[in-house]
Amino acid sequence: MTLPHITAPGALTVIPAVGRSGAVAPAVLVLPGGGYAKVAGHEAEPVAEWLASLGIHAFVLRYPVAPHRHPAPLAAAKQAMQWIRSGGHGLAVDSSRVGVLGFSAGGHLAASLSVAVSTGDTALDVSAAVPDLSILCYPVISLVDSAHQGSVDNLLGVDAGRDVLQELSAELHVSPETPPAFLWHTADDQSVPVSHSLLYAGALSRAGVAAELHVFPHGVHGIGMAVGVPGAEQWTALCAAWLSRRWA
Repeated sequence: MTLPHITAPGALTVIPAVGRSGAVAPAVLVLPGGGYAKVAGHEAEPVAEWLASLGIHAFVLRYPVAPHRHPAPLAAAKQAMQWIRSGGHGLAVDSSRVGVLGFSAGGHLAASLSVAVSTGDTALDVSAAVPDLSILCYPVISLVDSAHQGSVDNLLGVDAGRDVLQELSAELHVSPETPPAFLWHTADDQSVPVSHSLLYAGALSRAGVAAELHVFPHGVHGIGMAVGVPGAEQWTALCAAWLSRRWA
């Protein structure tokens, strides 16, 4: 299914919710993966079209990647979140129900939004940039524990110091104000170990933040919608049910 797109500023693609006819609906910012080296197409519009089929306005961001470094990707994501809530796109978005969905390195970016990592620009570091919930798909979470070195090098360069690695390790910055999360991973992911999702889910639990985590036994890294992958292909139905409960 191919749905109509709306022209948006910069690297944003907008896919309106199906069947809403102007009614107010929640929105989700989609952040594809790619190790901060590229933006994976199979984790972009196909995911947005699935969200739109659930009655959710979807916004796909092709954020800056290498040779751009931190904070460029995070600044772009914060600007996108603020624009979604601003209403400048003309869609009827419920500004109290704006989430983020990220895959792999996009999951790292989504988690960074969720724990309010600073970009150094106070104009961007406002509550409008923090999502109301997050969906993290085989995310890169930690840059200090079983780090995905490719993402680290592309985001920060090869000589990143310990301080910035800790600053950008989302599990170290979870608080009771961090939004609820839905996470899924595969146990045999050889690129980004399942420990990343476990670290974030554990930090959320300790902070008293609601989290739902699904670990499927098999599936290579980067499977996106996971169509035809036994076990992992359930993630979209499980996530849709979770969203329905959160945004009932």
